[in-house]
Amino acid sequence: MKKSFPAFFTAVAAVLIIVVASCQTSKEQPAFRDYPVKPVAFTEVSLTDDFWAPRLETNRIKSIPYAFRMNEETGRVDNFRKAAGLMPGKHKGRRFNDSDIFKSMEAAAYSLAMTQDPELGKKMDELIEIIGQAQEADGYLYTARTIDPADPAPGAGDERWSNLRASHELYNVGHMYEAAIAYHLATGKRTFLDIALKNADFLLATFGPGRRRGFPGHQEIEIGLAKLYRLTGKKEYLDLARFFLDERGYYHQGIQYSQDDPFAIYNPEEYLQNHKPVLEQNEAVGHAVRAMYMFSGMADVAALGGYPEYIAAIDRLWDDVAGRKMYLTGSVGARSGSESFGEAYELPNATAYAETCASIGNAIWNHRLFLLHADAKYMDVFERILYNGLLAGVSLSGDRFFYQNPLESAGDYERSPWFEVACCPPNLTRFMPSLPGYMYGVGDDTIFVNLFIGSEARIGLGENQVVVKQETDYPWQGKVRLEIRPAKPGRFTVAVRIPGWSRGQAVPGDLYRFLDRAEENPSIKVNGAGQPLKLEAGYVFLTRRWHEGDVIELDLPMPVRKVSAHEKVEADRGRLALQRGPIVYCVEGWDNRGRALGIVVPDESVFESRFESGLLGGVMAITGKAGTVLTAIPYYSWANRGKSEMAVWLARTPEAVKSPESVDRDVN
Repeated sequence: MKKSFPAFFTAVAAVLIIVVASCQTSKEQPAFRDYPVKPVAFTEVSLTDDFWAPRLETNRIKSIPYAFRMNEETGRVDNFRKAAGLMPGKHKGRRFNDSDIFKSMEAAAYSLAMTQDPELGKKMDELIEIIGQAQEADGYLYTARTIDPADPAPGAGDERWSNLRASHELYNVGHMYEAAIAYHLATGKRTFLDIALKNADFLLATFGPGRRRGFPGHQEIEIGLAKLYRLTGKKEYLDLARFFLDERGYYHQGIQYSQDDPFAIYNPEEYLQNHKPVLEQNEAVGHAVRAMYMFSGMADVAALGGYPEYIAAIDRLWDDVAGRKMYLTGSVGARSGSESFGEAYELPNATAYAETCASIGNAIWNHRLFLLHADAKYMDVFERILYNGLLAGVSLSGDRFFYQNPLESAGDYERSPWFEVACCPPNLTRFMPSLPGYMYGVGDDTIFVNLFIGSEARIGLGENQVVVKQETDYPWQGKVRLEIRPAKPGRFTVAVRIPGWSRGQAVPGDLYRFLDRAEENPSIKVNGAGQPLKLEAGYVFLTRRWHEGDVIELDLPMPVRKVSAHEKVEADRGRLALQRGPIVYCVEGWDNRGRALGIVVPDESVFESRFESGLLGGVMAITGKAGTVLTAIPYYSWANRGKSEMAVWLARTPEAVKSPESVDRDVN
C-alpha cells in the first residue's frame, strides 16, 4: 500500500537515492549550489511494467529480508551487540562488515518509503537501538575496535585512525550516514540520524586543517558527508568531504594489511588512488569500487561546493574509463586478484573482475555526470550497466549473487548464497528500489526522459505539476508511449533520450562498434505527427505548449546487432558479441548442447529474436545458424540454471577460437 507523505518529505525524497537530488531546504537552511539537473524522486515514480516492477518486488519481499537474515547468521549484527555490551565474545569477520548492516538498512528504508511494513520497521528500530548502544560516548562507531580496544580486528590498526587507509573506519560510517538519512526521510524518526550526526560532528572535531591529517583507504565517507550537508545545510560536512579528497596524492605511508588480505600485491598508492592529487589524475587506476565511489564523491563536491576543477578532473577520468577500460556489459575492473583496473584496453573475459559493486558505482557516477552536463551519453552508459553488468549480479530468485561477473566461463562458476566479503548483495538491495529515481531529470523548464520503463511519474516543473505516463514493453520492444498530463497547460520542453545503440553507436567513443548497419532508424511523433530527429547531446528536445493528454510516441527498432571491440582489446580480437536493444547476449551451454566455448559465428550469420515466456522468467532469445543452430540469452540471466559453459565473445573464424582463460576461483 502506497504511503502519502507530508510535503517536506516529498520535496526531499530524492536524497534517499543520491545526494544530488532535488532537495527543498527548510527555513533554517541556507540556499546552496546544486547540480544543474535534478532527479525526480523515486517516491514520485510508480512502476507498472512487467520487467522491473516484479524485480523490485522480489527485492522487497525476498532480497532485503534475506540480507537481514544473513547479517544475523554471519555474526554481523552480533558484532554490534558485543560492542554494546549486550553479549560476550570477540569480533567476528572482517573489519568492514559493519557496512553490510548499514547498506541493508538503507535498502529497508527505501522499501519503507514506498510500502508500509510494520515488521520491517520494528526490525529497523531494534537495530538502531543496538547501534546506538554500540556507539562510544564521543561518537566513535567501529565494532572492530570497540569490542576489544586492546586487541582489535585484523587490519583495524593498534589505535583509532592508526591504519586509516586499510581500517575502513570511515568507509563504514559513510554507509551509516546514507542509511540514517534514508530512514529519517522515510519515517520522520530522528534516532538513527542523531547517531550519524554525533559521529559526523566527532569527525569534524578530529580531522581537517590544523587537526588530524589523512584520508580513508576506501572512499564512501565523501558521499555520506555530502548527503548530510544537503539535509542539514551544515557546510562543514561538505568541507570535510573535500578535505578527504584533497588529502590524496601528497604523502605516502605504510599500510598494515592483515595476513589474509590479498590487496598488498598491488601498488598501494595506485590501489588507493593516492598516486597523484585527485585534481591531477587522468587515468582510472587501482581498486575499481574505490575509484567509482571517489569519482562520485568528487562530482558531489563539485556540484554542491561550486568547484569546476573537480568537474574537469572527472571528465578526463570518464574519457579513460568509457573509452578504454569498460566491458561491453558496462562493468569495470579487469584484474580479479587486486580487484582493480588494468592498463588501457586490458579487458580479459574469463578472469574479469567486474565486481557488482563496481557496476553500481559506475552507474551512480554516470548519473551524476548526466546531472552535471545534461548529456545523454552518460545515461547511455548507465543503461548499459543497468541491463547487463549490474543486473547480472543477482539471480532471478533474488537470493543468489555474483561478486565477480566474468564474460566467459568454462563451466565452473556459479552464483553464491553469500560471501565472506558480502558487499555486493546488500549493495544490490539498496540500489534496486532507488531505480525509479534515475528515470527522469528536471532542469529549468525541461523534463528529461532517460529510461524507458512502464510507469507513472509525478514531476514538479516550476509552478506546474506534470504527470508522465509511460507505456512500453522495453527492453524487449522499442515502442514507447509517453502521455503528458500537466496540471495546467503550459510551455515547456520534454527532452527524450535517443539511445546510442538505436542510432548506430554501440558506446560513446570507439571502444566498441557495430559490425552491421541497421536498416531502420528511430522515429518520434507528437500527437501522431512525425518530428525531426534533431539531436542535441543525444536528446530530441520537444518544446511546445503542452496540454493534458498530449502523447509522444517513440519507436526504437531492435534488430540483432553484431559488436566488435577495439583492435587493442586483445581478448576480443577476432571475435564478436551480440546485442539487441540495450541487452548484451551470451551463449550458455544449457541451450547449446552443453557447449559455449569454441563456437564460431561467421560475420554473415543471420539471427532472429523471439520472446520465450517460459525461459528464465521470460526473455527475448536470439537464434541463428553458426554451423548448427545457436541460441543466445541475455547476459544478465546466465547461471540461473546451475553451472554451464558461457561466452559473450564468440569467434568470427575458426582461427580466432582460443583456449578458455582460467576461471579457477573460489566463488563460495
